[in-house]
Amino acid sequence: MIAKVTSHAIMGLDAYKVRVEVDISEAQEFSFSVVGLPDASVRESRERVYSALTNVGYAMPKSRIVVNLAPADIRKEGAALDLPIALGILAAQARIRQDALDHLSFVGELGLDGEVKPAPGSLVLAQGVQMSGLKGMVVARAMARQASVIKDINVYAVDRLEEVIRFLNGDAPIAPTQVDIQALYDATSRYADDFADVRGQALAKRGMEIAAAGAHNILLVGPPGSGKTMLSRRLPSILPALSVEESLETTKIHGIAGEIEHGEALMAARPFRAPHHTISNVALIGGGSYPKPGEVSLAHNGVLFLDEMPEFQRQTLEVLRQPMEDGMVTIARSKMSVSFPARFILCGAMNPGPDGTWEQPADKNVWSAQKTRQYRSRISGPLLDRIDLHIEAPAVSVKDLAHAAPGESSASIRERVTRARDIQRRRYREADSIHANAHLNSRMVREFCQMTDEARAHLESTIEKLGYSARAWDRILKVARTIADLSGNEQEIQLPQISEAAQFRNLDRL
Repeated sequence: MIAKVTSHAIMGLDAYKVRVEVDISEAQEFSFSVVGLPDASVRESRERVYSALTNVGYAMPKSRIVVNLAPADIRKEGAALDLPIALGILAAQARIRQDALDHLSFVGELGLDGEVKPAPGSLVLAQGVQMSGLKGMVVARAMARQASVIKDINVYAVDRLEEVIRFLNGDAPIAPTQVDIQALYDATSRYADDFADVRGQALAKRGMEIAAAGAHNILLVGPPGSGKTMLSRRLPSILPALSVEESLETTKIHGIAGEIEHGEALMAARPFRAPHHTISNVALIGGGSYPKPGEVSLAHNGVLFLDEMPEFQRQTLEVLRQPMEDGMVTIARSKMSVSFPARFILCGAMNPGPDGTWEQPADKNVWSAQKTRQYRSRISGPLLDRIDLHIEAPAVSVKDLAHAAPGESSASIRERVTRARDIQRRRYREADSIHANAHLNSRMVREFCQMTDEARAHLESTIEKLGYSARAWDRILKVARTIADLSGNEQEIQLPQISEAAQFRNLDRL
């Protein structure tokens, strides 16, 4: 007898249907084979399924068991197909009704004692079930809350294989898992760090606010101990709140990467990723034989922080250029090509020189100047050109630390940032994939970043006098547009806004 069970597997950021077909026929001795391009973890399911069925009271007969995972031309990975394989064997033995399997998807790893264990990517799998038109899915209890975020499907949570069998045979009904999405969203949209903790650094905090308001990339330059990391870790706390759609997308990425604790339903706080400078290209961008998202995708809708940026391998930094420009990473393999979103704010931090301090005029000589140039050249010109704000973060004096009043709270700054982002959303509502000033291309800069004659004359004079590159023109205009939005000016950019934006290009003239 042949039985068929539906399951789902993940490819990239999407799920596809897997049809588990089980055929049991008489044989002189027991055999159990799995076909359909299974990887090692799927092939090992034979042993897990055999032990699980035996230990819950369903002894395996002397038979020839063949399990086919369709479509057979896509390689399957992971242990999430254990549960549907076990149920297919039982259905082929007429111990479970086939009609009870027809409208559900089954996902879960099996322990040797019959325990149903969670698999990564609950949200992605649930979306796949919804798109397949099935009524629901049966999953491990730790997966149920996250999967239940997807509407129009019933999610049944189980702990053991025996529960699934009784449920399918109608002996023990299971109520679908229910979650309050808004309550989950409100409970997790909090940040531990707050800008009120930061003393001094008025210019750097202003730069952070501008970066958040326009989604601009930012580079902090200052000596050790000046608060660069402290400021950077607070950047997510002043970004606008994640929308539910953004939260779902962020949760999907972190779910398939195994970055979410089992049982956690939804990510509502913007991600902050801070990889070490020894990170590889693949870990940063994503990849592997079965492509997984890298740090740039895990930072999607949030912040990618590169501390001690010149210490990163130059080749590693260069791979950032394409996702910074396109907001997307495409990973091609011989039999597949997958894309992961990567729209993040890059926040870098570096010392002003190899010794960690700014050069003093009395110390300047050919040797020290050459060392400083070599140190700063570790960040290439094309990459530096994609960073809109270069902000100096000088050392904070003991007096400022001891006597300065508490800084403005993140909540207060976020209100201004959110108003500026609302202006930008209205302005670019007709433009695809443009949600903030930092995403404008050259044509759109000319259209949306008009300025007064006085402001234009000042910008031309500044670029010529300070020796900025021609490419700095668009960068300054986009930052000035954000400063204008923060002030509530939706018309032409004024002279004070151009003047403030121009001061955030320090490294162009060093």
